[in-house]
Amino acid sequence: MSIEQTYLNDCFVITPNVFHDERGTFFESFNKKQFQEISGHSVNFIQDNQSTSKKGVLRGLHFQTGLFEQAKLVRVIKGSVLDVAVDIRPKSSTFGQHFSMVLSETNNKQLFIPRGFAHGFSVLENHTIFAYKCDNYYNKTAESGIIYNDADLQIDWKLKEDEIKLAEKDRVLKTFKEL
Repeated sequence: MSIEQTYLNDCFVITPNVFHDERGTFFESFNKKQFQEISGHSVNFIQDNQSTSKKGVLRGLHFQTGLFEQAKLVRVIKGSVLDVAVDIRPKSSTFGQHFSMVLSETNNKQLFIPRGFAHGFSVLENHTIFAYKCDNYYNKTAESGIIYNDADLQIDWKLKEDEIKLAEKDRVLKTFKEL
């Protein structure tokens, strides 16, 4: 497994070693000891989530507040997404910046998103299966987010505006400045 620091503080791209043979493939999707040794961060994942989405679905930008902040390790099992992390930690030197990358079933890359980040993804293929580990439990009262088309963040979601499918709750999120 290789772990690369993104240009956002504490946000890492993880690329597993994939082994191929006549039967198929195998890879270790996460190794806590290796992650801690390479990244210098200790994380204890306690909840796994999975979603299936159609092309054009945009989920985010979401985050949990206060005692319910979450670090996440995200990946795609089937299909592909444009995954986006936004540093919303006011004291961070990368505050207000975002990082995006394509996660897919073919590249097997994962993104580690630390606590204090907003997260979202746009689905680039039908029947995409997205999975993520969290280091804290979800709490509805701590749920918050930033509107996907925030003028200050200028995120290119790799979808045309008329392709985007949003949940009602994501249509009414605040802007980055309002938060």
